[in-house]
Amino acid sequence: MADSWVTADSIRAGFASAMSAMYQQEVPQYGTLLELVARVNEEVLEQNPMLRKQLSDAGELSRLSVERHGAIRVGTAAELSMLRQLFAIMGMYPVGYYDLSQAGVPVHSTAFRPKDETALNNNPFRLFTSLLRLELIDDPSLRQQAAEILAARDIFTPRCRELIAIHQQQGGFNAAEAEEFITEALETFRWHQQTTVDSATWQALQQQHRLIADVVCFPGCHINHLTPRTLDIDRVQELMPQAGIIPKDIIEGPPRRSVPLLLRQTSFKALDEPVRFLDRQQGTHTARFGEIEQRGIALTAKGRALYDRLLQASSQGTDNAGHQQQLAEVFRPFPDDEMSLRQQQLAWFNWTLTEKGKANPQLIAEQQDVEKLIEQGLIRATPMIYEDFLPVSAAGIFQSNLGSEAKKMSQGNASQQAFEQALGVQVEDEIALYARRQTASLQRCGIE
Repeated sequence: MADSWVTADSIRAGFASAMSAMYQQEVPQYGTLLELVARVNEEVLEQNPMLRKQLSDAGELSRLSVERHGAIRVGTAAELSMLRQLFAIMGMYPVGYYDLSQAGVPVHSTAFRPKDETALNNNPFRLFTSLLRLELIDDPSLRQQAAEILAARDIFTPRCRELIAIHQQQGGFNAAEAEEFITEALETFRWHQQTTVDSATWQALQQQHRLIADVVCFPGCHINHLTPRTLDIDRVQELMPQAGIIPKDIIEGPPRRSVPLLLRQTSFKALDEPVRFLDRQQGTHTARFGEIEQRGIALTAKGRALYDRLLQASSQGTDNAGHQQQLAEVFRPFPDDEMSLRQQQLAWFNWTLTEKGKANPQLIAEQQDVEKLIEQGLIRATPMIYEDFLPVSAAGIFQSNLGSEAKKMSQGNASQQAFEQALGVQVEDEIALYARRQTASLQRCGIE
């Protein structure tokens, strides 16, 4: 029977496609954004045949058009734990811990994503998943009220819960079960105009923090953005107004570089969506938006320490051109070529044999010096794509889309242990994952 199970990669790809179709219906500008990103990506690949070949050789070209990350927010440990079980069916696991309370946003988070190279290249769908920190609500009675509202809801359909249990019992899904699971799971993330509270409760939670109202007052954990990956975020930012999309003022993350670092992000402003309250009053909700990302090379602990130090030395500008120019100056000490990043052990690489290397394994066995092996044309090193997130950038996107009047919470202490207790497992350390992937790629080349 196990031979006929649908693979986790296939279920993930089907779910990601279904979620993207649903979000295009809910937020039409997201569809416009997809068209714009696809056009820019094709232009970049036409102008840069070497990049096209590099992505193709690394098996990463096919993933580009389907690549998405989404973001959701949940209110309770029970919701987070069940989501972990739901995502495991899709081959998505919690990687990294992000404390957004340090930037005034009352959540802490992880990213559910595939972990191994084959799964990532098949479909690298990720969901940045945040858990509300109720302890950061300073009004005890309001905190208790929010907890009671959350306790009364179930964000999963009864059939979705049944299917998760069936998968756990039998170890997989047949084709019909996989299709039904995607349909049922999608309901957890669907937008609902009808809230679960009256207008006074909504207003009280909004005054604490608009994100708290977004998490507490709806029957599900609606998707609040989906993000395609572009190869030139500056070009997309420039073209968005021509497509009728208003971008946020600043591209978040590192500056434009020859070898892109980590992650750069921008978004269009959140929509004003009508909502209905239990007392028949009506209002508006402003938290759902479209985002674009440009992914660069994953950094080692040494590289990340340098990145963090330089980022702290920068300041947030008010216009993007000035901000990017200032960032570029601040980041001059960070090497901007693959050889330096590799030799100074600032970034992670995937290593593969060239045709010459495949024909001469004895030369590699005798040599073992990776730089000399590259010079001799026996192996090649390809930048490893950063598959994770940046808490400062995530908070910047959240805050910009909550509006200029968004209230920042007082900072909470990072609590990875409490988050993992709610999750039910420990999160994976992303640096350790990259290190294992690099080591495995070297070993496949015959380098110990």
